[in-house]
Amino acid sequence: MTSKGRVTIREVAERAGVSMATVSRVLSGNHPVPASTGARVLRAARDLDYVANAHARALVGGGRRMVAVVLRQVTSPFYAQVAEGVEAEAAARGWLCLVGTTGGDPGRELEFVQLMREEGARLVILVGGVVEDDAYRERVAHYAQALASAGARLVLCGRPAPDPDIPALVVEFDNEAGARAITGHLLSAGHRRIVFLGGLPGNTALDARVAGYRAALAEHGLGPEAAHVVDCGLGRAAGHRAMTELLKAGGVPGPGDTATPETATSDTATRDAANPGTATPDTAPARFTAVFAGDDMVAAGALRAIADAGLRVPQDISVVGYNDIPLAEDFNPPLTTVRTPAEELGRAAVRIALRDPEHAAGAHHLLGTHIVVRDSVQPPPPGREDGGSTPV
Repeated sequence: MTSKGRVTIREVAERAGVSMATVSRVLSGNHPVPASTGARVLRAARDLDYVANAHARALVGGGRRMVAVVLRQVTSPFYAQVAEGVEAEAAARGWLCLVGTTGGDPGRELEFVQLMREEGARLVILVGGVVEDDAYRERVAHYAQALASAGARLVLCGRPAPDPDIPALVVEFDNEAGARAITGHLLSAGHRRIVFLGGLPGNTALDARVAGYRAALAEHGLGPEAAHVVDCGLGRAAGHRAMTELLKAGGVPGPGDTATPETATSDTATRDAANPGTATPDTAPARFTAVFAGDDMVAAGALRAIADAGLRVPQDISVVGYNDIPLAEDFNPPLTTVRTPAEELGRAAVRIALRDPEHAAGAHHLLGTHIVVRDSVQPPPPGREDGGSTPV
């Protein structure tokens, strides 16, 4: 893809040394032309990065009112809900919706965006938090300019635009405010030793949630050393593994540390070796009283690990999540979490982009979140408000 202005059929004809009618016949494939002529036209179109004007194709019956949504995966309940919203809004307007997954591979994302550009998709929607580095900024700017040059539009759904000047619509929800609110809920219940489980440094969504968590601690008069972030990433397996290691380690890492589950276990083993007769990782007390999971699937893994350790939620440890996936109310116990407008996020991405196409590029729309209170939080056990130990 290039980010130059739209290449016209006249330029392709001039490069190939043929008439515009011949170019049209070759590209449409509806009329026979000599093989050498066809090859010359296709080479010129490729060299110039020519993309047929989707609006012009629609006038002759060849265009499609099509929106493409690009996700990391479809097995995640959050991504599935966003895709459902895109599909529902597109269908209501008589548009087609195509869904592609990348597995987090930038190369696959590039290929999908390029294909949708060539196929004349009017909207290409990229969904979900990312690691916002220089490569990402360059890639998104490239997508936006290239799609704009082909008469299409880029929509960033649930992720920020790296540069406010690029021609992309941004529709996201307030991750930081949601995290601040759910952390405040735990603090209001009396918890002071709260672990954030599910950090992923550089990921825009999770960084915002960590920022909200830290802000809530500060608002309640707790210093920076009160924050304990475990960088284990997302997913049920990650939550189960990290929670298991924390319980074995006997609590959280040292004050102010950001740690992986492995370093927490290693630190505990070192303390035990230096102090024979103290608790081992398998029998160490849990010094934290609450867990803020980076998303509901991390919470699901944490709940399983806590139960496997013979502890109860919320009697021994309170747990909260993020996203309010459909299964969250069926967890044991039903999960207190932050409801994110996942389906509405997808609907809004389509609705806003089509409602005001001339002004959508560069616009930023922020949706709200709210807490859903269920049964996974209660005040810490007596004597543990400030992290006193309870045997595992």
